[in-house]
Amino acid sequence: MRFNSSNVSIKRHTPVGATDFLRRDDKMAALLPAIQRMASLQKDCAAALPAMFKYCEILAFEDGQLILSLPNAALAAKLKQQLPKLQDTLAQRGWQVHGVKLKVLMTKPAEIKEQMRSLSLTEAAVTAFDELGDTLEATPQNATLIAALKAMVAKRRPT
Repeated sequence: MRFNSSNVSIKRHTPVGATDFLRRDDKMAALLPAIQRMASLQKDCAAALPAMFKYCEILAFEDGQLILSLPNAALAAKLKQQLPKLQDTLAQRGWQVHGVKLKVLMTKPAEIKEQMRSLSLTEAAVTAFDELGDTLEATPQNATLIAALKAMVAKRRPT
């Protein structure tokens, strides 16, 4: 039998499939409403403060007390300033949040740094560095600089 796309069936896993799986087991099915409630609350928090909730997670929500997990103290300090806005937005969406506690947990790495831009040199700049390497006096103090200039020029010019 030849292998082709017409005789192969691929089973795709979807969120609906996951909830169907949870519903089949009585113990898991009992957890489903709580999971859906927490997911809805996480979504509403993210809508209220999208930049903050990129790195935050809800740990618990019981008796009007919301407990949030943050990856570092700096983010916790920023979020603390935004708590009134968060509580107001959640109240408008029907959540009764009476208090918010923040817990700094280093559970997942927070990649908050922006990526550095990649800089490229023009051909004129590469030529200028090449000429600088040729014109520097060949002294022990300049040897490392000259070698670095030559290496940089060699990287940027095809041989």
